[in-house]
Amino acid sequence: MKKNTKKTVRYVALRALERIDQGGAYSNLLLRELIEKSRLSDKDSRLLTELVYGTLSRQRLLAFYIQPSIVKAKKVDDWVKLLLELSLYQLLYLDKVPSHAVLNEAVEIAKARGNEGIGKFVNGVLRNIQRQGVPSLETIKDPIERLSREISLPKFLTKKLVAEIGEEETRKLGLSLFEPSHISCRVDTRKITREKVLEILEEEGIEARKSEVSPYGIIADRGYIAGSSLFTYGLITIQDESSMLVAPALQIEADHKVLDACAAPGGKTTHIATFLDPAVGGKVTALDIHAHKTALIEENAKRLQVVDVVETRTLDAREAGTAFAEESFDRILVDAPCSGMGLMRRKPDIRYNKKPEDFQKLPVIQLDILESVAPALKPGGLLVYSTCTFAPEENQEVVAAFLERHSDFSLVEVPVGNVVQSSIEKNMLTIYPQQYMTDGFFISCLRKK
Repeated sequence: MKKNTKKTVRYVALRALERIDQGGAYSNLLLRELIEKSRLSDKDSRLLTELVYGTLSRQRLLAFYIQPSIVKAKKVDDWVKLLLELSLYQLLYLDKVPSHAVLNEAVEIAKARGNEGIGKFVNGVLRNIQRQGVPSLETIKDPIERLSREISLPKFLTKKLVAEIGEEETRKLGLSLFEPSHISCRVDTRKITREKVLEILEEEGIEARKSEVSPYGIIADRGYIAGSSLFTYGLITIQDESSMLVAPALQIEADHKVLDACAAPGGKTTHIATFLDPAVGGKVTALDIHAHKTALIEENAKRLQVVDVVETRTLDAREAGTAFAEESFDRILVDAPCSGMGLMRRKPDIRYNKKPEDFQKLPVIQLDILESVAPALKPGGLLVYSTCTFAPEENQEVVAAFLERHSDFSLVEVPVGNVVQSSIEKNMLTIYPQQYMTDGFFISCLRKK
């Protein structure tokens, strides 16, 4: 056994996949922790992220490819299956990694974690797949199961999506999730133009371009944007393009009192803040149920220099109705806790953690929050309800249920630019991940009569 096998990037990747598989960790948080703990270089950090996200995003497909080669084995431990999936991902999808290097390291990891026999087993399975190729998806007779393996989504979720958007769009959605997510940033256009930002980033060796989805956004194609001087000075902040559409949907005026009911970590709160002027009484009150998360909002507000208009409170949004007087706010944002299906490109493990019942439980919480905040909105005010999912149960159906109970509210169209205009249906905006290669998102605007 080679020394230091347990310190290699692929060994760390295997450990990450195990912890995620056991349900004890979120991929994005775990990777950050492992990169720091393992003291990985920038290059190795990028490889680790690629290995973990790439394997996770194709896990059902990889498992299908491996199954014929392990079917006769008496028992294959979960960690061995994960090692095979991790190795096969590299063999099939990472052109720059030599096959012999993948095989050699897989065998060394198998011996380090298990024994000589497991090393031989892993070697045999991978070499067998190399010789014979992977099985054809056409051998799967059930069309939903076949599609779910092709796009590596759970079968129930695939079936649900096919019913909602059709087979072809479901395929496009699923395949788009295999593409790596890009880093987008919101520019504080009060202080600097997007053109100037791109100019400075170019000088700092970062390749970026304007977002077509949001007039406040830029997309970084190459380089570490969080290390930019613009990030340090609070002129830009990392935020997904679709998320940047929420604050403008509120149509805020400088003197407005705004409630951000589910605010952490503060991306939308700090965007709202850029439309407010403390000199004329503008203020956003940001709530979160956890104190450590309201502290995060404060930290972001400080870096982005908007503390003079941001006030935080540790409070469950479902208690907002008793915490605030009636008709206290000109604008209210409910960016509700949701299934997070729109985030699957950036957090590929989300897809495997969902159960059908989640889509029944979450709307109850979402509607409770809307019910709680509604009395605090002034007549003529706007209530924006948004989620980072595209599930109708959490979006259109929640809005319909709320309007059924509140005849004093009406649905008005979400103000967006030309590029995303086609994603508006019945005055509500639904963005799917494959449309603009952003997060999936939903936004609706409700006006109080």
